[in-house]
Amino acid sequence: MSSRGLRKLRGERVQEPLTHPAGQEEEEEEEEERPLEPAPTRKQRRNKKNKAAAGNLYRLISEPDAENDAENYAVNEENPPGEPDGISLRLKDPLTEEDDQTEAIQNIENDEIEKKNESDVLQTNSNNKPKRKKKRKKNRTNTPADFQEGATDDIDSILQEIDGSNGFQYHTHTVSADTRPLLYVEHRNLNPETELKRYFGARAVLGEQRSKQRHRSLHRSTWLTTPKDTWPRYTKTGISMQLLETKGGAQYFSFEHNRDYQQAQFKFLDAVDSMDPNNILALLHVNPHHIDSLLQLSDICRMQEDQEMARDLIEKALYCFESAFHPVFSLTSGNSRLDYRRTENRSFFLALYKHMVFLEKRGCPRTALEFCKLIRSLDPDSDPLCALLIIDFLALRAREYAFLIRLYEEWEFHLNLSQLPNFAFSVPLAYYHLSQQEDMSDTECTQKQERAKRLIQNALIVFPSVLMPLLDLCGVQADQAVLSHNFFGVGVQIRQPSALKQLVELFIGRNWMLWKEARIMSWLEENVKEVLRRVDAKDPLVQESENKRRIRYQNVPRNIYRHIILSEIKEAIATLPPEITSQPVMGYDPLPPLDGIVTYSRPERVTQAADGSTLSLFFRSLLPNFNLQEDRRPNMEGEGAEVQHELNQGVNRLMAAMRDMLANIRFQEPPQEEYQDGDGDGEWD
Repeated sequence: MSSRGLRKLRGERVQEPLTHPAGQEEEEEEEEERPLEPAPTRKQRRNKKNKAAAGNLYRLISEPDAENDAENYAVNEENPPGEPDGISLRLKDPLTEEDDQTEAIQNIENDEIEKKNESDVLQTNSNNKPKRKKKRKKNRTNTPADFQEGATDDIDSILQEIDGSNGFQYHTHTVSADTRPLLYVEHRNLNPETELKRYFGARAVLGEQRSKQRHRSLHRSTWLTTPKDTWPRYTKTGISMQLLETKGGAQYFSFEHNRDYQQAQFKFLDAVDSMDPNNILALLHVNPHHIDSLLQLSDICRMQEDQEMARDLIEKALYCFESAFHPVFSLTSGNSRLDYRRTENRSFFLALYKHMVFLEKRGCPRTALEFCKLIRSLDPDSDPLCALLIIDFLALRAREYAFLIRLYEEWEFHLNLSQLPNFAFSVPLAYYHLSQQEDMSDTECTQKQERAKRLIQNALIVFPSVLMPLLDLCGVQADQAVLSHNFFGVGVQIRQPSALKQLVELFIGRNWMLWKEARIMSWLEENVKEVLRRVDAKDPLVQESENKRRIRYQNVPRNIYRHIILSEIKEAIATLPPEITSQPVMGYDPLPPLDGIVTYSRPERVTQAADGSTLSLFFRSLLPNFNLQEDRRPNMEGEGAEVQHELNQGVNRLMAAMRDMLANIRFQEPPQEEYQDGDGDGEWD
């Protein structure tokens, strides 16, 4: 058989292209003289193919996967390009039933690759490793940035085509601070570290924490607080949250206590009655996530000047609450509601308020303002903790002047915020601070100054009793013209209603430090003199404001009393009426609502006096709060009740007789003996 026929059987090219390279004919002649070699195995073919393809960068990109080469060539390339039709380059091995490829095809492909890439010949170094980095960078035309820009352009063009076909236009809306809801809460602003980073930098705030992050124990991620490594691992606390109803676009939730938590609550009430903090500590040792115990113990630590421990206990309580949140409950939407009348919900309000106070004292007023907005949004109708009496102070401390002005303008119509002394004086102060900013134009600056001047003068006319106590706390001596005028004299403070006095003392005791600045005092002095001129000129607003003060401020809502108690401002607490100060006030539930919703009640405690002897009952009767009818409630009806009534009367007569007997007992004083010494002079040596 001729060599041409053998080449046909082996799948080699029978007819070569018309244009050949110069040295290709000589190579083919050498190939004709070579002896026939056995067909390579599949592994040898794969290694040769990878080696041949390594010389061409573009071959690596466009070449099929090495593992599927045999299948791809056999199935998808029945007539490869560059081959005459009807000639198959594959032969079937009768033993292995697999496609085979001869060595000649590999040699031809290698020759074509070498001829095509003569300028890109492999350059070997001492380790015989190819260097192609320069070639790759040279031929690289598209960068990832260019590809991303092209993809963005394609997306924009597609959106424009869709909008044009549908008749709509595509717009991007940016949400700014002015378009957000007034009580919008941001998660990042609930973290005090965000504010501290703004003041001192991230390295100063997180310097110690970064080294401990690898060794931190696993805790649930929360928004209200950051879990600490010293806290016990979270377990089921017995508290859950349920969605009660959805009404008016708002979702009403409520916390619930299971049976075990209720038993812990009863033990806590017994510990409070014992007046021993050690009993509360023992309860926390068994139930480390009991909320009311954490709140009460926090108050005890704060009274003992242990502020760090008090703050840690409040944060732990908030962590327990947030771990029990309903999946739908949202802190930022402003549509989640909690009814303060329910006993289970009150602890969450109190924990938020106390945490807010700690944040303000810590120097994070912006974070405290965010918590204040959260408290207000949970129950905006009743405002159980009266957040409106402190939100102005936090806004001024955080320098959120625009927010305070917007709050006043939007809520003045339906809440009459100008009738509260804190808003009457804080809003003009916010206008004054805005007028002093450098980035404001002259026209806007003049408008802010005029607005601040008008509002502060109206505030001084409506609430003249604020000026003198405010100047005393700021350490400023009033002008002689002010001291001699009756409008700001002592008489106006005596004539004001008690309800107004409570609000004035609360405002002065909390906000006086914001007025100590010298330029603010100069601005206030100018407006005080202008007010005196208006008073002397018989301005009708003066008499109108006096008449309104007599009519208004008669009855104080219970939430204002509750806020004054939580504020712990001594001057404001001293103005509370006796009906409030006479009743016991507990830190875990100060002044509970009169229309409270109680889902479970504490079982009646069985006292020993009810079943004890007459003598023990007598000693209990010596207590000032003793009431026999409360301690021994008759449980019988009919004849049994009559017998019990007669028995009570007999006991009462016996108690009265014993009291009279003790009152008439007179102890005879022992006679005084004169001790004289031997000399009889009666003096000590």
